[in-house]
Amino acid sequence: MTMTSENVTISSESQHPRKLRSRASSVRWARRREVMREVLRNPLTVIGVVIITLFLLMAAMAPLLTEANQPDPYQSPRDWANIDAAPGVEGHVLGTDSTGGDVLYGIIWGSRLSLQLSLTVVISTLIIGTFVGSVAAMRGGRIDNFLMRVVDVFLAIPELIFALAIAAILGPSFRNIILALAVVFWVKYARIIRGEIIRVKQTDYVAAARVVGDSTWNVYRKDVLPNAVTPLVVQATLDMGNVVLIGAALSYIGLAQAGLTEWGAMVSAGQSGILAGQWWVSTFAGVAILLWALAFNLVGDGLRDALDPKTEGR
Repeated sequence: MTMTSENVTISSESQHPRKLRSRASSVRWARRREVMREVLRNPLTVIGVVIITLFLLMAAMAPLLTEANQPDPYQSPRDWANIDAAPGVEGHVLGTDSTGGDVLYGIIWGSRLSLQLSLTVVISTLIIGTFVGSVAAMRGGRIDNFLMRVVDVFLAIPELIFALAIAAILGPSFRNIILALAVVFWVKYARIIRGEIIRVKQTDYVAAARVVGDSTWNVYRKDVLPNAVTPLVVQATLDMGNVVLIGAALSYIGLAQAGLTEWGAMVSAGQSGILAGQWWVSTFAGVAILLWALAFNLVGDGLRDALDPKTEGR
């Protein structure tokens, strides 16, 4: 069987994008390993990872740590005989609030609510934003212009005010807080992924894949998206803390159910006793919010520094 020069040319051209794609994949995985080593060299990032790990363990072990036996574990049990008890009184390690709710119980189960809030909002907004931004970048033209104008409208409204308005319309509920934050947060992911996809579309391996006739879906799935998601990972890590901050603010002003073991609601419940010297409720819940947001911001900053070529090698 003979092989013509035309067949050889076609074969070599068909191998070309595969080689470029394989080379790009190898470089990408090598870069990710390098980033992880760089992240773990940063002591502040390691501190953030340790704090996050402790919160995750506390959330996972909440039933064992509190021995909750009420129908709704997210409603703190009441000790009416020890209202506003100081830390250490009658077995209440961190004290109680004005309704006899145990503060330690609220902190532990509040970590579960915070994890649920962060994961639900970040994952849902990441998916929605990636879809919208990808459609805009891959289709271009009028579709791109329309979708980006919608994104601009959302971005023009401050996140907290927008989420407050939506949650207030929907009514006091933790589920409505999640929905309000999901409506607010997706736009930044759409904007980020659109810019990254436009950048990646101009690379050699994407051009080579198009030359040999790869479908738009294959080019997007194999070449474009894997090389455009890095900024989304950094933004998602930062938002894991930002979501809890805004969610706590909404709960603080009464947009969550009464008695819910949510840190913002606990800060609100304890503020009336601060002037009377009953500092523990708001303080411990506030410290939990601070540590949660701080930990994810430390990890997010570490990832950003490791992934940013301008700061590489510092």
